[in-house]
Amino acid sequence: MKKILLTALLVVPVLLTQAQRLDKARDMLDKNKVADARTEIDKVLAVEKNQQNSEAWLVKSRIYLKVAADNELKNAVPDARDVAFDALKKYMELEEKEKDEKKRYMLLTLAQNQPLIDLYSGYNKDAASFYNAGNYNDALDNFKKALDVFDIIAQRDIVPIKLDTTTTLYAGISAEKANKIDEAASYYGKIAESKAKGEGFAEIYKWLADYYRRKDDVEQAIKFTTLGREVYPDDTFWSGFELEMLRDQGTKEELFAKYEQVINENPDNHVYLFNYGVELYQTAYKEEVSERPANSKELIEKARGYLNKALTLKPDYPNVYMVLGQMAYNEGVDFNKENDQIRPTGDKKLTADQLAKKEELRKATLTKFEEAIPYFKKVDELLDGQGKLKMEEKETLKGALDLMIIAMEEKARQLEQKRLDAERKKNDAEEKRYEAELKQVTADISKYTDKFNNVDRKH
Repeated sequence: MKKILLTALLVVPVLLTQAQRLDKARDMLDKNKVADARTEIDKVLAVEKNQQNSEAWLVKSRIYLKVAADNELKNAVPDARDVAFDALKKYMELEEKEKDEKKRYMLLTLAQNQPLIDLYSGYNKDAASFYNAGNYNDALDNFKKALDVFDIIAQRDIVPIKLDTTTTLYAGISAEKANKIDEAASYYGKIAESKAKGEGFAEIYKWLADYYRRKDDVEQAIKFTTLGREVYPDDTFWSGFELEMLRDQGTKEELFAKYEQVINENPDNHVYLFNYGVELYQTAYKEEVSERPANSKELIEKARGYLNKALTLKPDYPNVYMVLGQMAYNEGVDFNKENDQIRPTGDKKLTADQLAKKEELRKATLTKFEEAIPYFKKVDELLDGQGKLKMEEKETLKGALDLMIIAMEEKARQLEQKRLDAERKKNDAEEKRYEAELKQVTADISKYTDKFNNVDRKH
């Protein structure tokens, strides 16, 4: 019995020594003897039993935070802040086992959660320094750690918010600049899912919608356009984006239905009217007649209707005139192709009916070309008077001039043929009339050819 008691008594001084060391480490920390405090706490936690002492880990966290804040000491322990964070997580892990909620995390609470705040601000400060230096990988690493700390802060209800929007934003930007696009999407996604709103934040929703569209994830793309529309309902991007997505991945029926919905919601937007008209026409008209849908003529007339509505809203929109001109011009080309297909076979001459049909088609071709010319002239009127043009504007102008010249050349050919017919019939009055018209058309061809040749130089 005496022997057992003696053994028990011998254990007490050892335990007291370890407790004294923890007190010593804490005392040195309070006196700002950081290096000595670090030595003491490392000795305390080198003992396996002490590793179950939550207070020891909290003291270690506080000490290593001091090391991280001291430039000289930090050189010897460059990962001091990470060590402090790991120690704090160990403290919290052990405290979680405390059954009495009132006692749980008591020491951290008494410290006013300062270790958490110091960790958060320290990681953010380093992240900002790396970001400003263009080191986006290290910036991202530190922003991520700051967010890990913030998660603990939020869980403890130290702050009234659950998402650190600013740090999350910069984590996303850093990831994007470091070409870690999937990570960027993850951080931007958290911001969008929280329906955050602020200057420039609309671009986050747009970025995410485009990111998922490019990944062919339509469900996610729609999710973020829906969120974006909810937060920024007046932004016209969402409708345009949904239309683009349906154009790429939906059916024509879905696309057209969406256009009509968008136009009903935005009746004064000439761009949607114009784009829908173009979509309808591109669906209806193919160069090869056999490739056109059965309802081609119906779609073309519908397209013409929407384009004219766009023109009513914006009468100085050159693109509308260009497309309306092309539509009439292409109809003329169709008649001309049909005319070319009526040819004699073998040594047989064309019949009277065939000759009559060819004449009818020549007139129809010219009628359509003459219908197209005023539209092309309007494009010239609207764009040629301007100074420097954008590349697409120059291409529109050149396209209008080119087609107008071709249409005028066809008119000149037919006038010359009529003049010759009048000459052959010795009808002087008609010959002079056709000659005068031909002279005017020839002058116009020369005028617009000069304009075409000088578009790049002038604009």
